[in-house]
Amino acid sequence: MSLLELENASRLQHGVWIAAAALLAVLILAPWWADDSDLRSIAEFAYLVAIAQMWNLLAGYGGLISVGQQVFIGIGGYTLLILSLDAGISPFLCIPVAGVVSALFAVPIAAVVFRLQGPYFAIGTWVVADVFRLALDNVPAIGGGSGKSLTSALMSIPGWQREATTYWIALGLGVGLTIGVYLILRSRLGLAMTAVRDSVPASESLGVRVGRTKLLIYVASALGLGMAGALIYLTKLRVSPDAAFSMDWTVLMIFIVVIGGIGTVEGPIVGTAVFFFLRAMLADFGPWYLVILGSVAVVVMLKARRGIWGWVAGRFNFHVFPTRRRIRVNSLRSGFAEMPPSPRYLTE
Repeated sequence: MSLLELENASRLQHGVWIAAAALLAVLILAPWWADDSDLRSIAEFAYLVAIAQMWNLLAGYGGLISVGQQVFIGIGGYTLLILSLDAGISPFLCIPVAGVVSALFAVPIAAVVFRLQGPYFAIGTWVVADVFRLALDNVPAIGGGSGKSLTSALMSIPGWQREATTYWIALGLGVGLTIGVYLILRSRLGLAMTAVRDSVPASESLGVRVGRTKLLIYVASALGLGMAGALIYLTKLRVSPDAAFSMDWTVLMIFIVVIGGIGTVEGPIVGTAVFFFLRAMLADFGPWYLVILGSVAVVVMLKARRGIWGWVAGRFNFHVFPTRRRIRVNSLRSGFAEMPPSPRYLTE
Protein backbone atom coordinates (compact mmCIF):
# COMPACT_ATOMS: atom_id res chain seq x y z
CA MET A 1 0.00 0.00 0.00
CA SER A 2 1.36 3.39 -0.95
CA LEU A 3 1.54 6.44 1.25
CA LEU A 4 -0.55 8.52 -1.17
CA GLU A 5 -3.30 7.47 -3.54
CA LEU A 6 -5.71 9.27 -5.85
CA GLU A 7 -9.28 9.75 -4.72
CA ASN A 8 -12.01 9.39 -7.34
CA ALA A 9 -15.54 10.74 -7.50
CA SER A 10 -17.65 10.64 -4.34
CA ARG A 11 -21.00 8.92 -3.90
CA LEU A 12 -22.77 12.28 -4.18
CA GLN A 13 -21.08 12.88 -7.52
CA HIS A 14 -22.16 9.43 -8.70
CA GLY A 15 -25.71 10.29 -7.64
CA VAL A 16 -25.61 13.53 -9.64
CA TRP A 17 -24.34 11.65 -12.70
CA ILE A 18 -27.17 9.11 -12.42
CA ALA A 19 -29.72 11.94 -12.17
CA ALA A 20 -28.12 13.65 -15.17
CA ALA A 21 -28.27 10.40 -17.17
CA ALA A 22 -31.98 10.06 -16.32
CA LEU A 23 -32.60 13.67 -17.38
CA LEU A 24 -30.72 13.03 -20.63
CA ALA A 25 -32.91 10.00 -21.34
CA VAL A 26 -36.02 12.17 -20.87
CA LEU A 27 -34.58 14.86 -23.16
CA ILE A 28 -33.75 12.32 -25.87
CA LEU A 29 -37.47 11.44 -25.99
CA ALA A 30 -38.50 15.12 -26.16
CA PRO A 31 -39.54 15.05 -29.86
CA TRP A 32 -42.43 12.78 -28.80
CA TRP A 33 -43.66 14.89 -25.87
CA ALA A 34 -42.50 18.49 -26.48
CA ASP A 35 -43.72 21.02 -29.03
CA ASP A 36 -41.51 22.70 -31.64
CA SER A 37 -40.81 25.81 -29.54
CA ASP A 38 -39.62 23.69 -26.61
CA LEU A 39 -37.37 21.65 -28.91
CA ARG A 40 -35.81 24.82 -30.31
CA SER A 41 -35.23 26.23 -26.82
CA ILE A 42 -33.53 23.04 -25.59
CA ALA A 43 -31.46 22.89 -28.79
CA GLU A 44 -30.38 26.51 -28.29
CA PHE A 45 -29.44 25.78 -24.68
CA ALA A 46 -27.36 22.79 -25.85
CA TYR A 47 -25.42 24.61 -28.56
CA LEU A 48 -24.75 27.58 -26.25
CA VAL A 49 -23.28 25.16 -23.71
CA ALA A 50 -21.19 23.67 -26.52
CA ILE A 51 -19.67 26.96 -27.72
CA ALA A 52 -19.11 28.13 -24.13
CA GLN A 53 -17.27 24.88 -23.34
CA MET A 54 -15.00 25.48 -26.32
CA TRP A 55 -14.12 29.01 -25.22
CA ASN A 56 -13.65 27.80 -21.64
CA LEU A 57 -11.31 25.05 -22.86
CA LEU A 58 -9.24 27.60 -24.75
CA ALA A 59 -9.18 30.43 -22.20
CA GLY A 60 -10.12 28.90 -18.85
CA TYR A 61 -7.81 25.91 -19.09
CA GLY A 62 -5.38 26.82 -21.88
CA GLY A 63 -4.85 30.45 -20.93
CA LEU A 64 -5.44 31.63 -24.52
CA ILE A 65 -7.78 34.61 -24.22
CA SER A 66 -9.35 34.95 -27.67
CA VAL A 67 -12.03 37.42 -28.74
CA GLY A 68 -12.16 36.09 -32.29
CA GLN A 69 -13.54 32.57 -31.90
CA GLN A 70 -16.55 33.60 -33.96
CA VAL A 71 -14.35 32.95 -36.99
CA PHE A 72 -14.87 29.21 -36.55
CA ILE A 73 -18.63 29.59 -36.08
CA GLY A 74 -18.65 31.47 -39.38
CA ILE A 75 -16.48 28.90 -41.13
CA GLY A 76 -18.80 26.16 -39.90
CA GLY A 77 -21.88 28.03 -41.12
CA TYR A 78 -20.44 28.66 -44.58
CA THR A 79 -19.19 25.08 -44.88
CA LEU A 80 -22.77 23.98 -44.28
CA LEU A 81 -24.02 26.47 -46.89
CA ILE A 82 -21.56 25.46 -49.62
CA LEU A 83 -21.73 21.71 -49.14
CA SER A 84 -25.51 21.50 -48.78
CA LEU A 85 -26.44 23.87 -51.62
CA ASP A 86 -23.62 23.42 -54.13
CA ALA A 87 -22.46 19.85 -53.42
CA GLY A 88 -25.89 18.45 -52.56
CA ILE A 89 -24.72 16.82 -49.31
CA SER A 90 -27.27 16.27 -46.56
CA PRO A 91 -27.19 19.28 -44.17
CA PHE A 92 -26.96 16.89 -41.23
CA LEU A 93 -23.86 15.20 -42.65
CA CYS A 94 -22.31 18.62 -43.23
CA ILE A 95 -22.10 19.30 -39.48
CA PRO A 96 -19.14 16.97 -38.66
CA VAL A 97 -17.48 17.99 -41.94
CA ALA A 98 -17.80 21.65 -40.89
CA GLY A 99 -15.93 20.81 -37.69
CA VAL A 100 -13.09 19.21 -39.65
CA VAL A 101 -12.91 22.16 -42.05
CA SER A 102 -12.75 24.61 -39.14
CA ALA A 103 -10.00 22.55 -37.51
CA LEU A 104 -8.01 22.64 -40.76
CA PHE A 105 -8.38 26.42 -40.99
CA ALA A 106 -7.26 26.69 -37.36
CA VAL A 107 -3.75 25.46 -38.22
CA PRO A 108 -2.71 28.39 -40.50
CA ILE A 109 -4.65 30.85 -38.32
CA ALA A 110 -2.70 29.62 -35.28
CA ALA A 111 0.56 30.04 -37.18
CA VAL A 112 -0.28 33.76 -37.46
CA VAL A 113 -1.91 34.61 -34.13
CA PHE A 114 0.48 32.52 -31.98
CA ARG A 115 3.20 35.01 -32.86
CA LEU A 116 1.34 37.44 -30.61
CA GLN A 117 1.12 37.41 -26.83
CA GLY A 118 -1.37 38.64 -24.22
CA PRO A 119 -3.72 41.41 -25.37
CA TYR A 120 -2.10 41.42 -28.81
CA PHE A 121 -3.16 37.79 -29.22
CA ALA A 122 -6.75 38.67 -28.30
CA ILE A 123 -6.83 41.59 -30.75
CA GLY A 124 -5.16 39.47 -33.44
CA THR A 125 -7.86 36.80 -33.25
CA TRP A 126 -10.55 39.46 -33.63
CA VAL A 127 -8.76 40.93 -36.69
CA VAL A 128 -8.57 37.48 -38.32
CA ALA A 129 -12.33 36.98 -37.82
CA ASP A 130 -13.04 40.39 -39.34
CA VAL A 131 -10.81 39.61 -42.34
CA PHE A 132 -12.93 36.52 -43.03
CA ARG A 133 -16.10 38.58 -42.71
CA LEU A 134 -14.90 41.25 -45.14
CA ALA A 135 -13.61 38.64 -47.60
CA LEU A 136 -16.94 36.77 -47.75
CA ASP A 137 -18.79 40.07 -48.09
CA ASN A 138 -17.29 40.22 -51.59
CA VAL A 139 -18.06 36.71 -52.85
CA PRO A 140 -21.30 36.89 -54.90
CA ALA A 141 -21.43 33.11 -55.36
CA ILE A 142 -22.39 32.65 -51.71
CA GLY A 143 -24.65 35.68 -51.46
CA GLY A 144 -22.13 38.40 -50.71
CA GLY A 145 -23.00 40.73 -47.87
CA SER A 146 -26.68 39.77 -47.81
CA GLY A 147 -25.96 36.09 -47.35
CA LYS A 148 -27.92 33.11 -48.63
CA SER A 149 -30.85 30.99 -47.53
CA LEU A 150 -30.59 27.29 -46.66
CA THR A 151 -34.29 26.60 -47.11
CA SER A 152 -33.92 24.80 -50.44
CA ALA A 153 -31.47 22.30 -48.93
CA LEU A 154 -34.09 21.26 -46.35
CA MET A 155 -37.24 21.22 -48.46
CA SER A 156 -36.98 17.51 -49.25
CA ILE A 157 -36.81 16.55 -45.55
CA PRO A 158 -40.16 16.08 -43.72
CA GLY A 159 -40.81 18.70 -41.05
CA TRP A 160 -40.92 16.39 -38.02
CA GLN A 161 -37.78 14.55 -39.13
CA ARG A 162 -35.94 17.84 -39.68
CA GLU A 163 -36.89 19.26 -36.27
CA ALA A 164 -36.17 16.03 -34.39
CA THR A 165 -32.82 15.36 -36.09
CA THR A 166 -31.65 18.94 -35.54
CA TYR A 167 -32.68 18.67 -31.90
CA TRP A 168 -30.85 15.37 -31.35
CA ILE A 169 -27.69 16.69 -33.00
CA ALA A 170 -27.78 19.80 -30.79
CA LEU A 171 -28.30 17.69 -27.68
CA GLY A 172 -25.51 15.33 -28.69
CA LEU A 173 -23.18 18.24 -29.41
CA GLY A 174 -23.81 19.92 -26.04
CA VAL A 175 -23.41 16.70 -24.06
CA GLY A 176 -20.61 15.31 -26.22
CA LEU A 177 -18.41 18.41 -26.09
CA THR A 178 -18.92 18.72 -22.32
CA ILE A 179 -17.83 15.11 -21.81
CA GLY A 180 -15.00 15.62 -24.30
CA VAL A 181 -13.66 18.60 -22.36
CA TYR A 182 -13.86 16.59 -19.14
CA LEU A 183 -11.93 13.68 -20.65
CA ILE A 184 -9.28 16.01 -22.05
CA LEU A 185 -8.81 17.60 -18.64
CA ARG A 186 -8.38 14.17 -17.05
CA SER A 187 -5.68 13.25 -19.57
CA ARG A 188 -1.99 14.12 -19.89
CA LEU A 189 -2.94 16.83 -22.38
CA GLY A 190 -5.14 18.41 -19.70
CA LEU A 191 -2.25 18.46 -17.24
CA ALA A 192 -0.02 20.02 -19.91
CA MET A 193 -2.69 22.64 -20.68
CA THR A 194 -3.04 23.81 -17.11
CA ALA A 195 0.73 23.82 -16.68
CA VAL A 196 1.14 26.06 -19.72
CA ARG A 197 -1.67 28.32 -18.49
CA ASP A 198 -0.09 28.74 -15.07
CA SER A 199 3.52 29.24 -16.19
CA VAL A 200 5.11 28.73 -19.58
CA PRO A 201 8.73 28.70 -18.26
CA ALA A 202 7.85 26.22 -15.53
CA SER A 203 5.99 23.92 -17.93
CA GLU A 204 8.91 24.01 -20.37
CA SER A 205 11.30 23.05 -17.58
CA LEU A 206 9.10 19.99 -16.91
CA GLY A 207 9.31 18.89 -20.53
CA VAL A 208 5.91 20.14 -21.74
CA ARG A 209 5.89 20.96 -25.45
CA VAL A 210 4.26 24.36 -25.15
CA GLY A 211 3.75 25.11 -28.85
CA ARG A 212 2.26 21.70 -29.57
CA THR A 213 -0.04 21.89 -26.55
CA LYS A 214 -1.38 25.32 -27.51
CA LEU A 215 -1.95 24.20 -31.09
CA LEU A 216 -3.88 21.09 -30.00
CA ILE A 217 -6.11 23.18 -27.72
CA TYR A 218 -6.74 25.74 -30.46
CA VAL A 219 -7.57 23.09 -33.06
CA ALA A 220 -9.84 21.20 -30.64
CA SER A 221 -11.73 24.40 -29.86
CA ALA A 222 -12.08 25.17 -33.58
CA LEU A 223 -13.40 21.66 -34.24
CA GLY A 224 -16.18 22.05 -31.69
CA LEU A 225 -17.05 25.60 -32.73
CA GLY A 226 -17.17 24.61 -36.42
CA MET A 227 -19.73 21.90 -35.73
CA ALA A 228 -21.70 24.25 -33.48
CA GLY A 229 -21.62 26.96 -36.16
CA ALA A 230 -23.05 24.61 -38.78
CA LEU A 231 -25.77 23.53 -36.35
CA ILE A 232 -26.63 27.12 -35.39
CA TYR A 233 -27.19 28.16 -38.99
CA LEU A 234 -29.06 24.98 -39.75
CA THR A 235 -31.60 26.22 -37.19
CA LYS A 236 -31.51 29.82 -38.44
CA LEU A 237 -31.86 28.78 -42.14
CA ARG A 238 -29.78 31.71 -43.44
CA VAL A 239 -26.07 32.50 -43.38
CA SER A 240 -24.61 35.99 -43.83
CA PRO A 241 -21.10 37.31 -43.10
CA ASP A 242 -22.24 39.94 -40.59
CA ALA A 243 -24.19 37.37 -38.58
CA ALA A 244 -21.85 34.39 -38.88
CA PHE A 245 -18.68 36.32 -38.02
CA SER A 246 -20.31 38.66 -35.52
CA MET A 247 -18.35 39.33 -32.34
CA ASP A 248 -21.64 38.87 -30.48
CA TRP A 249 -20.94 35.12 -30.47
CA THR A 250 -17.67 35.51 -28.59
CA VAL A 251 -19.20 38.10 -26.24
CA LEU A 252 -21.93 35.57 -25.45
CA MET A 253 -19.36 32.82 -24.81
CA ILE A 254 -17.37 35.08 -22.49
CA PHE A 255 -20.48 36.22 -20.61
CA ILE A 256 -21.68 32.65 -20.04
CA VAL A 257 -18.28 31.39 -18.92
CA VAL A 258 -17.52 34.36 -16.65
CA ILE A 259 -20.95 34.18 -15.01
CA GLY A 260 -20.94 30.41 -14.64
CA GLY A 261 -17.33 29.89 -13.63
CA ILE A 262 -14.24 30.07 -15.80
CA GLY A 263 -11.93 27.10 -15.53
CA THR A 264 -14.71 24.68 -14.50
CA VAL A 265 -16.57 22.15 -16.64
CA GLU A 266 -19.79 22.97 -14.79
CA GLY A 267 -19.43 26.73 -15.33
CA PRO A 268 -20.72 26.93 -18.93
CA ILE A 269 -23.79 24.87 -18.00
CA VAL A 270 -24.60 27.12 -15.04
CA GLY A 271 -23.83 30.26 -17.05
CA THR A 272 -26.13 29.20 -19.88
CA ALA A 273 -28.93 28.53 -17.40
CA VAL A 274 -28.44 32.00 -15.85
CA PHE A 275 -28.39 33.60 -19.31
CA PHE A 276 -31.67 31.90 -20.29
CA PHE A 277 -33.27 32.96 -17.01
CA LEU A 278 -32.16 36.60 -17.36
CA ARG A 279 -33.23 36.74 -21.00
CA ALA A 280 -36.71 35.47 -20.11
CA MET A 281 -37.04 37.87 -17.16
CA LEU A 282 -35.72 40.92 -19.02
CA ALA A 283 -37.39 40.40 -22.39
CA ASP A 284 -39.68 43.42 -21.91
CA PHE A 285 -36.94 45.85 -20.92
CA GLY A 286 -35.85 46.72 -24.46
CA PRO A 287 -32.34 48.23 -24.72
CA TRP A 288 -31.97 48.06 -20.93
CA TYR A 289 -31.75 44.28 -21.30
CA LEU A 290 -28.08 44.45 -22.35
CA VAL A 291 -27.29 47.05 -19.67
CA ILE A 292 -28.70 44.79 -16.96
CA LEU A 293 -26.82 41.76 -18.35
CA GLY A 294 -23.58 43.74 -18.24
CA SER A 295 -24.31 44.90 -14.70
CA VAL A 296 -24.93 41.32 -13.58
CA ALA A 297 -21.60 40.27 -15.09
CA VAL A 298 -19.77 43.10 -13.28
CA VAL A 299 -21.38 42.22 -9.93
CA VAL A 300 -20.49 38.54 -10.31
CA MET A 301 -16.90 39.39 -11.21
CA LEU A 302 -16.60 41.63 -8.15
CA LYS A 303 -18.32 39.35 -5.65
CA ALA A 304 -17.38 35.93 -7.05
CA ARG A 305 -14.34 36.22 -9.28
CA ARG A 306 -14.41 32.53 -10.12
CA GLY A 307 -18.04 32.70 -11.20
CA ILE A 308 -21.14 31.19 -9.61
CA TRP A 309 -20.01 27.59 -9.82
CA GLY A 310 -16.48 28.54 -8.80
CA TRP A 311 -17.92 30.06 -5.63
CA VAL A 312 -20.08 26.98 -4.97
CA ALA A 313 -17.16 24.60 -5.52
CA GLY A 314 -14.91 26.65 -3.24
CA ARG A 315 -17.56 27.03 -0.54
CA PHE A 316 -18.78 23.43 -0.41
CA ASN A 317 -15.80 21.60 -1.95
CA PHE A 318 -18.07 19.86 -4.46
CA HIS A 319 -17.45 19.15 -8.14
CA VAL A 320 -19.78 17.35 -10.53
CA PHE A 321 -16.83 16.87 -12.89
CA PRO A 322 -13.75 16.45 -10.68
CA THR A 323 -10.74 17.33 -12.79
CA ARG A 324 -8.34 17.59 -9.85
CA ARG A 325 -7.25 14.44 -8.09
CA ARG A 326 -7.14 14.71 -4.32
CA ILE A 327 -4.36 13.23 -2.26
CA ARG A 328 -5.33 10.93 0.59
CA VAL A 329 -2.89 9.78 3.25
CA ASN A 330 -2.94 6.06 4.02
CA SER A 331 -1.39 4.24 6.92
CA LEU A 332 1.41 1.80 6.13
CA ARG A 333 2.37 -1.40 7.78
CA SER A 334 5.86 -0.08 8.34
CA GLY A 335 6.99 2.17 11.16
CA PHE A 336 5.73 5.20 9.27
CA ALA A 337 2.18 4.08 10.09
CA GLU A 338 2.71 5.13 13.67
CA MET A 339 3.93 8.59 12.72
CA PRO A 340 1.42 11.16 14.02
CA PRO A 341 -0.09 13.31 11.26
CA SER A 342 0.99 16.90 11.03
CA PRO A 343 0.81 19.60 8.38
CA ARG A 344 4.58 19.34 7.84
CA TYR A 345 4.43 15.68 6.88
CA LEU A 346 1.46 16.26 4.59
CA THR A 347 3.14 18.98 2.60
CA GLU A 348 6.57 17.45 2.17
